[in-house]
Amino acid sequence: MPDTSPFASRRGLLFGAAAVSTGALITGCTSNDSKDSDSASDKDQPVADDKPGKKVTIGFAGPQADHGWLNAINDNATERAKKYSDVTLESTEGSNDTAAQIGQVETLINKKVDVLVILPADGKALTQVGLKAMKAGIPVVNLDRVFASPQAYRCWIGGDNYGMGLNAGHYIGEKLKGKKNAKVVELAGLDNLELTKQRSKGFDDALKNYSNIEKVARQAAEFTVESGQSKMAQLLQAQKNFDALWNHDDDQGVGALRAIKQAGRDDFLMVGGAGALSAMQAIESDDSVLKATVLYPPTMAASAIDLARALGQSKGVSGMAELEIPAFITLYSAVVDKDNLSKYMSTGFK
Repeated sequence: MPDTSPFASRRGLLFGAAAVSTGALITGCTSNDSKDSDSASDKDQPVADDKPGKKVTIGFAGPQADHGWLNAINDNATERAKKYSDVTLESTEGSNDTAAQIGQVETLINKKVDVLVILPADGKALTQVGLKAMKAGIPVVNLDRVFASPQAYRCWIGGDNYGMGLNAGHYIGEKLKGKKNAKVVELAGLDNLELTKQRSKGFDDALKNYSNIEKVARQAAEFTVESGQSKMAQLLQAQKNFDALWNHDDDQGVGALRAIKQAGRDDFLMVGGAGALSAMQAIESDDSVLKATVLYPPTMAASAIDLARALGQSKGVSGMAELEIPAFITLYSAVVDKDNLSKYMSTGFK
């Protein structure tokens, strides 16, 4: 279940870092062939590529994989590390207990790994151990849930919760553009999480561009199949007529679709969130109200391994003029529907 602070949503410059929007992995790029440049060309600067280089031991610490997205995070990190013969990955078991995860990170620090990749169960709670690693000379790649201090990491990479809501709202807005007095409803995630607030804000901001659309209801669920089914049933009972639904999370969307089917409703379109394989398969089948999902790519974990390897080898990013990797990278939340499904199907997570 992705979780970022408001600072992890399009606000890299607040930390004095360049916010980079990217939908692709960092390494495996070829150098720039241009020979006519006033600045240092790629061939003159060390950049990360697939060729074996200096051996790097990367410590990876994430929370417990109790959600499809988190499991995909672990899988992406593990599989990406296997790609490189010069990378050794030291992974922890993962825990949602902050004290336990702090202990796991401290163990990796004591092992003197070259670089750390940390997706904290709680960014604020793990800030001190991130600072400890940085003070020990171990650069930290902070994955998704941001630490409370930029001094606790060398690079942050993660998703754009505000962007998810924004793109979901614009997609729905364009689909309903010609309809008078259109009504939409929202099935949110856990309301005590900042990510949920960011997704809702992005959605509301997008809808402001469409004077013909009104959001008539919002119901918070809990990122689970069971809560999605029960909360969606309540929405359907309360709202007899509406034109579109945005559901924040594809896992709870499985339950939402069950409730919709049980109610015999097919009079609206549904947009999901995160990019689960089940959602993409439903879009492909085109036999339900689900017509699109907005990505929150777990491939960020693979990119975090790429960045950690580049840090360990003192290399930059191919295609960029700078000699160092960026300090802040925000992934783009693409909307996937039947028109571009083939491009993104391989990224769907179980």
